[in-house]
Amino acid sequence: MRSIIGAPERRRGQHAPTTAAAVKSAAALIAAATLALAAACSSGAASSQKAKAAPVIPAAQVTITPASGSKDVKPGAGITVTAARGKLTNVTVHTSGTQASGTFSHDGTVWRSNWTLGTSQRFVVTATAVNTAGRTVTAKSMFHTLSPQAIFQTQIFEGNGETYGVGMPIKLTFSRPITDKARVERSLELRTSKPVVGAWWWNGDQALDFRPKHFWPHHTTVWFTGHLDGVEGAPGVYGTADLTQKFHIGDALVARVSTSHHYMRVYRNGKHIYTWPISSGKPGDDTPNGRFLTIDKGNPVRMKPADIKRGQPGYYNVKVYWSVRFTWSGDYIHSAPWSVGEQGSANVSHGCVNLGPSYAPIYYKMEVPGDPVLVSGSPLDGKWDDGWTDWFLSWPKMLSYSATKQAVQAGPNGSSFVDPASLNAPSAAPSSPTTPMATPAATPAATPT
Repeated sequence: MRSIIGAPERRRGQHAPTTAAAVKSAAALIAAATLALAAACSSGAASSQKAKAAPVIPAAQVTITPASGSKDVKPGAGITVTAARGKLTNVTVHTSGTQASGTFSHDGTVWRSNWTLGTSQRFVVTATAVNTAGRTVTAKSMFHTLSPQAIFQTQIFEGNGETYGVGMPIKLTFSRPITDKARVERSLELRTSKPVVGAWWWNGDQALDFRPKHFWPHHTTVWFTGHLDGVEGAPGVYGTADLTQKFHIGDALVARVSTSHHYMRVYRNGKHIYTWPISSGKPGDDTPNGRFLTIDKGNPVRMKPADIKRGQPGYYNVKVYWSVRFTWSGDYIHSAPWSVGEQGSANVSHGCVNLGPSYAPIYYKMEVPGDPVLVSGSPLDGKWDDGWTDWFLSWPKMLSYSATKQAVQAGPNGSSFVDPASLNAPSAAPSSPTTPMATPAATPAATPT
């Protein structure tokens, strides 16, 4: 028999006495256990209810347009990527041809391509979005743009890296007539090292120029980009290549010619540097008034009259040195040793501006295409399109020949179209003309329509 020390000895078959205190103690233990079990069950149920009530955050949804598998997509539609229940974090576009850049909306839910898409290209667009729980989702679209049956080509006059005068317009020529002129204008982008305000304007259906409101600031670098690949210039007629060019604006070399006072004043970067005696066109061969630009030059240039045949009185065929052209009809600034006696006092030329042989080389060596030649004092007004006559147009008139009717504000970060009324553009003076200049008396039939 096992003994328990400190306990009363019991006989076989004898039960320990049950007391009221023992019963109460057992009841208390049972009640405590029941409460503990109830508490445990209650706590588990509450935790379970909380877990079931936690919100479920749905995944972000990405939509890419054009949809994957699309063919013959019109380039003008561009690419649009949208995110629902989240924000876009990354959009990439892969293609072997003209690349496609784009811009996110301020809230990060939309991405749109900036320009028309290139023609005849395969595009792969990959976009990723994230929801508020940090969970990402990625979508992809592969599609092809159409191959046009008819195309137009574009040429720019300005040469790469070349230098031009402060009056020089950017001159574009199209191989086919353009009917959607506003679409073409909006595909053109400028970046300039100095702020410039100007406008695009049409001279017919195949010629488009950009001219500043005032002369270019001297020593400006200009980057031109025509995002023309995919632009539908006329129904079914597309551009198939972008066009880029970089050129420079040099010194502000401005020649002011007074036919009535017989002098030519030369200004460089706003400073008067020369006053030279001249002889301009005699009566009947008057040198025309106008805001002209220099076009080209030669040393020498062979000159002969267009309206007098060989052997007739007044015919000549001579080499003329240090010759700078400013009209297509044959007006030049050139050396004329034969009229030195009349220079400064009388007009005896066939329409050109005669300079002394010691002055003409100085101007010739400074000049670049696009330098302003401002002629006044003549009884004859210049003719539209006889030379680069962009500066015959007032600012409001030039805007009226723009398809968008918008001004262009350019600077180091690019260009944008703006309401002309919202601009208060500073003048480029002293490079801009400040003395009153005659303008064409009538609007010729060749004026752009």
